[in-house]
Amino acid sequence: MTEPLNTGSHDLPVTEELAAFMRTGWGRQGRAEVSARPIAPWAAKRRAALAQRFPGERLVIPAGTLKVRSNDCDYRFRPHSAYSYLTGATESDDVLVIEPSGEAVLYVRPRAPREEGQEFYRDRRYGEFWAGPRPDLAEAAELYQIDCAHIRELDLKGPARVLRGVDASVDARVPRGDGDAELESFLSEMRLVKDEWELAELQGAVDATARGFEDVVRALPRALGHPRGERYLEGVFGLRSRLEGNAVGYDSIVAAGAHACVLHWIRNDGALDAGDLLLMDAGVEADTLYTADVTRTFPMSGRFSAVQRQAYELVYEAQTAAIATLRPGARFRDFHLAAMRVICDGLRDWGLFDQSTDELMETGLYRRYTLCSSGHMLGLDVHDCAKSRAEVYLDGVLEEGHVLTVEPGLYLQPDDLTLPEELRGIGVRIEDDLVITAGGATLMSSALPRHPDEIESWMGALL
Repeated sequence: MTEPLNTGSHDLPVTEELAAFMRTGWGRQGRAEVSARPIAPWAAKRRAALAQRFPGERLVIPAGTLKVRSNDCDYRFRPHSAYSYLTGATESDDVLVIEPSGEAVLYVRPRAPREEGQEFYRDRRYGEFWAGPRPDLAEAAELYQIDCAHIRELDLKGPARVLRGVDASVDARVPRGDGDAELESFLSEMRLVKDEWELAELQGAVDATARGFEDVVRALPRALGHPRGERYLEGVFGLRSRLEGNAVGYDSIVAAGAHACVLHWIRNDGALDAGDLLLMDAGVEADTLYTADVTRTFPMSGRFSAVQRQAYELVYEAQTAAIATLRPGARFRDFHLAAMRVICDGLRDWGLFDQSTDELMETGLYRRYTLCSSGHMLGLDVHDCAKSRAEVYLDGVLEEGHVLTVEPGLYLQPDDLTLPEELRGIGVRIEDDLVITAGGATLMSSALPRHPDEIESWMGALL
């Protein structure tokens, strides 16, 4: 049975004569040279570890499918992170299967041969003339160093654990089992400790992100004159992310003035005022899909005002205290608690609370001004390993090879009458990426300044 072509509403009919003409007269199809991707040996080790965790069981991990943005236009495809981790492959609709024997097979949708059918020039989703070439079976096997078969040969009869919610067609073909949730958790937990290859990819993404922040500071004079200055700067960083990586790892937050008090401000449609602070939370995603996640808050004039510096220095001290707790064996929650104690001390010094720091930590009243946690794991997802069990992640301990963010903040809402008027509308977050090492932690984002004096010197050199 021939699959229907994904043609558009304005697709032109094809005569028998044109169809016959299109099947002939083509040169050699394929890439001149195909070599194994650098991730291949690392991915093989990961598949072996997964098979060892579930011996004698069939495991099904889909890549995911194309998703419609509007009408007949799809979003740019990004595979599920677990699938990427285990294969390094990037095409949609493919499925990794690990058999009970431990053998791994990648079921792929190869590009359509030009002598067969009309897909290659009529299918707007998968056709080579519309979407570019997909590897054929031999190329896929060489690229990913894994046995490959056509997706139409995928037989999903019989028991299996499935990573669900990724490909509806796969979900529908395999009855839901009690073990699916366990598979999802393990696929998340096995990514907690980063290997050598991952650390290099993450460092590359962080380094590109630092260059993107420098681009933004250099662009400030032009952006200040634009009615959508936030969006101007978002575009500047986005250019760096596409030139050096796959894209941004998440929607950039470019928040000027009181917009910085909105934790996930991604509209980025505001104007800039040189007298305000700019909070920018952004990260380059590498071509291998590992993402950085960095936030800097800086004065658009190049110099902090007294009250801006007051708020910034409190967050800086909180972040410094949090970083000092990082080491193998420390509880994951320790760095957040250390940061919040500093925040509580500062809020008391400002006269906002009469209670002791211990009392504030117990009641949580301080959270009016700092709502969220102070960090998370980082990797293929910006909030990496989120499906891990609490006892392994949130309630667990840090290990060498963990990569995480430390990002305390203050969000002083513009309409908060409990605050002195001069503090209202100020938002500050400082976020860095760190890797846990045998001796403590290494600041991966050290290329960007943290201290307010260093921020001012950095901006002065770039503007």
